[in-house]
Amino acid sequence: MTFKAEYIWIDGTEPTAKLRSKTRILTDGAELPIWGFDGSSTNQAEGHASDRVLKPVFSCPDPIRGGADVLVLCEVLNIDMTPHESNTRAALTEVAEKFAGQEPIFGIEQEYTFFKGSRPLGFPEGGFPAAQGGYYCGVGADEIFGRDVVEAHLDNCLKAGLGISGINAEVMPGQWEFQVGPLAPLVVADQLWIARWLLYRTAEDFGVSATLDPKPVKGDWNGAGAHTNFSTKAMREGYEAIITACESLGEGSKPLDHVKNYGAGIDDRLTGLHETAPWNEYSYGVSNRGASVRIPWQVEQDGKGYIEDRRPNANVDPYLVTRLIVDTCCSALEKAGQV
Repeated sequence: MTFKAEYIWIDGTEPTAKLRSKTRILTDGAELPIWGFDGSSTNQAEGHASDRVLKPVFSCPDPIRGGADVLVLCEVLNIDMTPHESNTRAALTEVAEKFAGQEPIFGIEQEYTFFKGSRPLGFPEGGFPAAQGGYYCGVGADEIFGRDVVEAHLDNCLKAGLGISGINAEVMPGQWEFQVGPLAPLVVADQLWIARWLLYRTAEDFGVSATLDPKPVKGDWNGAGAHTNFSTKAMREGYEAIITACESLGEGSKPLDHVKNYGAGIDDRLTGLHETAPWNEYSYGVSNRGASVRIPWQVEQDGKGYIEDRRPNANVDPYLVTRLIVDTCCSALEKAGQV
C-alpha cells in the first residue's frame, strides 16, 4: 500500500515569498525522506546549478485527500545541507532554542481577502459596495461574502490538527481572518504556513483566490494585517514584564528594524488611519488600536497577560516576525532580570 505526501515549501520570490508544493508517493510505514526540486524555477538557484533540497520539518494529515495522506512542510537546503538563503526558519530555530526557558508563545491573527477575478469578493462590477462598518463580524448575504470557503478552510485546518483558535469576518467585504495559537514560536510559524497553503488550496475548489496583500483596495478601506500576540512566562505572571516588553520594542533602531521585516508594502497599510499607527512612529497603549503595540484592557486589569504587535502585514513571514519579537523582548526581559 502507498500514501501521498504533499511536500510544501516557501520559495525565493521577492519581495513576498510564495508557497510551492508537489506530491510524492511513498510506501506505508516509510519515513518522510528528503527530496529535491528545481530551484531555478522558484527563484532559489541558477540554472547551471539548480538542485535544491527539501527537508521535512512538520507534517500533518491531509484533510483534502484524506486517508493516510499527509501534508509535509519542508525547509529548503543547499546540496551541502546548509540552510538556503531564503530559509528563514533556520534562524528562528536558534533564537527559539536560546530563549526556550522563558516559554515564549504566540497567537497570530491572519487576515486575508478573497478575490473573484480582478475584484474583491462582494465588490459589484463597475463600482464599490457601501462603506465599511457593517461587514465586521457581520451576518447576511448583503454583508458577508465567501463564508462557504471560510467554513471549508476552517474544517480542513481542524482535520489537519492545526491549532486554529477562531475565525471572523473583517472590516472590508470579502475580507476574513483566522487565528493560529497560542503556540511556541516554531510551532505557530509552521502551522501558519500550512494554514495559508490550505487557504489557497481550499479556495481553488470554489473558483476564488485568496490574497495576503496588505492593502488590496486603495482608499478608505482597511488593509490586511497579521496582528501578533506575544507573551512569556514572566509576562503571564506580572505587569512589569509587560511594560518591559513594550519598551524594548521601541528602543533605538528596533522599531524600523522590525517594520522593514514585517511584510512588503507596509507603508501603504501603516498610515495612522484605519486602526493603524504610522509605520515610522512607535507607540504602545492600553486598549489602543491606533498604537503600534496594544496592551489589552483585560491585561492591565489583571496585571498580567500578553501584548499585541499590530504592525505586521498579512504577508509577513511568520518565521521573521516571531524571531524578531522573541529576540528583542526576551533579551530585554533577561537583561532586566524578569525571567
